[in-house]
Amino acid sequence: MSLKRRYEFSWDLIGDIEDGRPNLGNTTRVEIYRLMQFTFRDVIEQSLGSDKTDKIFFDAGKLAGKEFYKHMIKPTQDLNDFIKQLQFVLKDLGIGILRIEQADMDKGELVLTVSEDLDCSGLPELEYEICTYDEGFISAILESFSGMKFHVKEVDCWCTGDRTCRFNAKAIQFMNKEEL
Repeated sequence: MSLKRRYEFSWDLIGDIEDGRPNLGNTTRVEIYRLMQFTFRDVIEQSLGSDKTDKIFFDAGKLAGKEFYKHMIKPTQDLNDFIKQLQFVLKDLGIGILRIEQADMDKGELVLTVSEDLDCSGLPELEYEICTYDEGFISAILESFSGMKFHVKEVDCWCTGDRTCRFNAKAIQFMNKEEL
């Protein structure tokens, strides 16, 4: 006997914002988004620990990136067109300002930055990067575009003293065993 999941993601869960919020619309303040994110993180971490919490946030980011690509990006085979679309949508939605520092799709390697990142820009300095959700989100978007699975790692973060989040992305098929 299988149990039906109560919260399996569907784009329908985004809802009809115009109908549901005719006065407030589709905007809210960053503080409220972060309040939800960091209270979820705290409660999950208390129950499961830091590593498991990061894995959950990475996996949630991956699911979000896959769905985001499917609903927000028009299919294209052209890397420049894909990047241009992604930059526009991320900025338009107030998620962040994307910049590509390096891209070599023949080697499956990219270095990208997200400035004014919704998740961390303006937070106090910590001793670690916190954008694990973004790592999953970016890996799924890159996979959706290219068909290749990507390992994405944040290497610079607002929370470690940098003023932009920097991510190294490498297609798994091009990685050696030590990098995995």
